This record gives sequence, structure tokens and C-alpha cells, in this order.
Amino acid sequence: MSIGHTLLGLLESGPRHGYDLKRAFDAHFGQDRPLHYGQVYATMSRLLKNGLVEVDGIEQGGGPDRKRYAITEAGVDDVGRWLARPEKPEPYLQSTLYTKIVLALLTGRNATGLLDAQRAEHLRMMRGLTERKRSGDLADQLICDHALFHLEADLRWLEVTATRLGRLAEAVGA
Repeated sequence: MSIGHTLLGLLESGPRHGYDLKRAFDAHFGQDRPLHYGQVYATMSRLLKNGLVEVDGIEQGGGPDRKRYAITEAGVDDVGRWLARPEKPEPYLQSTLYTKIVLALLTGRNATGLLDAQRAEHLRMMRGLTERKRSGDLADQLICDHALFHLEADLRWLEVTATRLGRLAEAVGA
């Protein structure tokens, strides 16, 4: 996820303080990984330097000055280009799981046990996501669906690999 583009997009609705940006980010996107304040301010500093945001006002109080940021026209254009650009699909051609299977075969370890343990871990994660999806709002449901579909694909791969394990062992010389 592009934190900079996400913060820019949040600024399109109007100027905000860094604190407000963090809260909006966490509410919409940070359920599993909230944004750190330091990351917000470092990102805003970079966006300011690049002319994508400007300081809309500074409020003085008991602590440090609070800057209110606003998106510039260049920032709006940048977000528009980012949103219009399709994301590159991740083909997972060098997965850690594949590496572990091959190494298990090469070192004489139990590759079937590895596949079984991984299948159990995937199913555990899927149960948790399914429960979260049932009790969540629409955003949670969509995020969970995305993760569940990827885990389902992984499970299919685990099953196919289990049926081909003997041939894979021969192919890697185990």
C-alpha cells in the first residue's frame, strides 16, 4: 500500500492535521496494521517537499505547533494517476512455501508433514477471517474476502503439491 497516496486521497475531502490523518487512515485501512505517528509526519514532510501538499494553517497550543495540511492540485493529479494505474498482480513465483518443500525433500525431511502443517495453519487463519467477516462491517467483509480467496488458492496449491510430491522429489534429486 502506498501510504503517501493514501494520505493524499484522505486530504481530498479537506485539510487535516497529522493526527486526524492517522485516525482516518486507521479507521479505513489500519485495522490490522495501524499507522504510526512518525510515519504520518515523515510522509507529510516528503509530500510537502514534493509539492503535493501545503501547510494550510498552524495552530499554537500548549505543545508543539499543529500543522494543518491541504492537498495541492499536483497532489490531486498524482492521486488520480495512482488510482488509474492498475496494480501489478503478484504471481508468487518464488514463494517461501515452495522453497521449504524443496529443501525438505533435498534434506530428507518430511515434506508431507510440512504440507499438512501448512494446510492446518491456512485453515486456522481462514476460520479466524471467516469469523471476523461475519461480525465485521462492509470494509472488514471485503478485506476478509480478499484474504480468504488468496488462502483458498494457497490451499489448492497445497493439495496439488501433495499429489505431485513423489514426482517433485524425483525432479529435485531427493
